[in-house]
Amino acid sequence: MQALDGQGASLSYAYKASLIGSAHRFELTDEGLSWHIGGRTGLWRYDEISAVRLSFRPVSMQQHRFRADVSHTKGGRIAILSTSWQTAALMAPQDNGFRDFIVALHARMAKAGSRAELTAGLGARTYAAVLAFLALLAVAMAGLLMRALMTGEFAGVLFILGFAALFAWQVGGFVRRNQPRRYNFDRLPAGLLP
Repeated sequence: MQALDGQGASLSYAYKASLIGSAHRFELTDEGLSWHIGGRTGLWRYDEISAVRLSFRPVSMQQHRFRADVSHTKGGRIAILSTSWQTAALMAPQDNGFRDFIVALHARMAKAGSRAELTAGLGARTYAAVLAFLALLAVAMAGLLMRALMTGEFAGVLFILGFAALFAWQVGGFVRRNQPRRYNFDRLPAGLLP
């Protein structure tokens, strides 16, 4: 959800993080980032935002979901998601609204002279753990494949190869997009925006 006021001075975005909760609402104003989450509200000046982390976070109901974690210098953190719950079985993407809001947030932070830490993907330790798990899984799958080949279980070979291809297709995009890196205000990571 996105709306511009008559003067183009504010940009808003809202999403429902859960089916029964209230909408999380955000607005970019001349003063800063205004947010309303549940019963809490706040206004963070653009130069008081200490960090922004962009990531790709698919879930079972929505395989194309992005997330922005925005941190404040005094310790608060808010998450902005690119999807919104519609019904018990439907999570709707809000790609254009999310993209426009995040790009505008970065532009306003840059204009305010922000010195925020801009990172993309997972944290370095989490990413290393994911890679280690995938390496162990690859070794196990290779062992199963070799055993199936040696025993002549060609149906098993086909199953393992099919499963490996599906797994690589599903997990490969997540791993590729969430590689830890830094970025700057004028070059946002395209793979982490819808």
